[in-house]
Amino acid sequence: QVQPVESGGGLVLPGGSLKLSCLASGSIFSINVMGWYRQALGKQRELVASITRGGSPNYADSVKGRFTISRDNAKNTVYLQMTSLKPEDTAVYYCNKIPPANAYWGQGTQITVSS
Repeated sequence: QVQPVESGGGLVLPGGSLKLSCLASGSIFSINVMGWYRQALGKQRELVASITRGGSPNYADSVKGRFTISRDNAKNTVYLQMTSLKPEDTAVYYCNKIPPANAYWGQGTQITVSS
């Protein structure tokens, strides 16, 4: 299977916004709940948001009210709109299905929140 391609990361000031995109393979995307995960340096990877095929989202408490997950089923793409970013949001962000498939982790996209 083809790994997902995450994009949209970068360096942003505290309080800023970014929108991430993940182009997923059709075989994974079409049948699964999709999620955005992140891994900060020296920490375990954690799930930050998920979305069902029908569009129902769920969020980790740490990002609730600041992040919005969405998906375009026609484009096999899942998005993560991030606002009010904090330094503790600094991490590599990945997309994968729920539960994650070890063989499906992509390169991720780095988010750095710093002044």
